[in-house]
Amino acid sequence: MQNSHSDNLPSIDIDEIDKCLLRLLQLEARMSITELAERVNLSATPCARRIKRLEEAGIITGYHTQTDAQKLGYPLSVFIAISMDRHTAERFEQFERKVQSFDEVISCSIVTGRTEDYLIKVRVRDMAHYEEFLLHRLNRIEGVAQVHTSFELREVFSRSVV
Repeated sequence: MQNSHSDNLPSIDIDEIDKCLLRLLQLEARMSITELAERVNLSATPCARRIKRLEEAGIITGYHTQTDAQKLGYPLSVFIAISMDRHTAERFEQFERKVQSFDEVISCSIVTGRTEDYLIKVRVRDMAHYEEFLLHRLNRIEGVAQVHTSFELREVFSRSVV
């Protein structure tokens, strides 16, 4: 398993202005430096320096486009808990590579405190799509021993840490 790319980066102190910048960028990553600066009561140059410092420290890891899965034709959100047959680095690495290649998988985490080893979140078009994904792809990954599925009724909220 790989270490995070930010493990070797220096830690920095985050103040309230930095937190405010992070919140604003999470709401609208395309906001201009000028607008960000105005919103946090700074001039553009110090604001740009702060953002660059947050990027260099690995706190800002990228800028992303959020999409509406329902409008893209993927209304069903599924949480799948997966138990592996063996707990070896090779088995886990193989599983992680394979599951990452599936477009339907939007997140994958190793978990503790459960009998399962992984928790993945999947978006599918309908039950037939889920059945195809489960039976013909997920369950065919070498080492997958058990699968437990929960369907998301409604996402209450989702946010990043600031």
